Amino acid sequence: MVVDMDGRAVSPAAGTVLNALATGTGSAFAIDLETTATVDLTNDGEIEASIADQPDADTTLIEYCAEMTLERYAEDAGLDAETVGARVRTESEIPMAAGLKSSSAAANATVIATLDALEIDDAVERVDACRLGVQAAREAGVTATGAFDDASASMLGGVTITDNTTDELLAHESVDWHALVYTPPEQAFSADADISDCERIAPMADLVAELALEGRYGEAMTVNGFAFCGALGFSTDPMLDVLPAVEGVSLSGTGSSFVAIGDRAQLEGVRERWDRRDGSTRLLRTRTDGTRTQ
Repeated sequence: MVVDMDGRAVSPAAGTVLNALATGTGSAFAIDLETTATVDLTNDGEIEASIADQPDADTTLIEYCAEMTLERYAEDAGLDAETVGARVRTESEIPMAAGLKSSSAAANATVIATLDALEIDDAVERVDACRLGVQAAREAGVTATGAFDDASASMLGGVTITDNTTDELLAHESVDWHALVYTPPEQAFSADADISDCERIAPMADLVAELALEGRYGEAMTVNGFAFCGALGFSTDPMLDVLPAVEGVSLSGTGSSFVAIGDRAQLEGVRERWDRRDGSTRLLRTRTDGTRTQ
């Protein structure tokens, strides 16, 4: 039975500066595509989830996020953790399995919507809520690294640099960029990536981390893109399409999307090159507000 407590949250997508698969250090930045989660609490102890327009989609991650949030915080809200349940529904404009952090956005939105339903979202630090979603993602098996870099960018907004082996936030900065996103028709699931191939380019990943920590994000993501296209078997042609006209361009995550950053005029000037390719192209802004309730 649904009780009179509900919550709603939206969470942005993210693009990659540094893929964490090589060394555990990663970096990402929030972009203006959103996933929305709605949570209705129940008193039957059951967790049910659905994804809009995808009746056969795997909802394990969403269910884990709601369940683990209730286990951790229900008693703080004066509810019985043994009997409280949730009905969760998500809808998203972020393409799945495209390297744009759809799983991290879904996890963040679900955690914050559940906290909103419990009426305690303002009492929980956003970075702690993010770590809860990362833990759920690991248990659900949807990520190879825990994706704290992707999740922190989506949760906090701006650009983040993280140590995914310890879930430590190394740096966080607000950025005001335009981002051009090219998504081919093919999907690429991050859990299927060959980590051993990525680990071979660890020296390049260390260089990318140094550049990012110096605030040289465009250079960092371009080095990352060439290195990880090689490790993951993607063509670098989409990157060469837009260089040197953009400030930076990279394969996002484990693919299949590519993301370029720069000012709007720069990106509009090269967009037609990606428009000629199969797939979709979007011109977006970076996001500084991160995951928020509605």
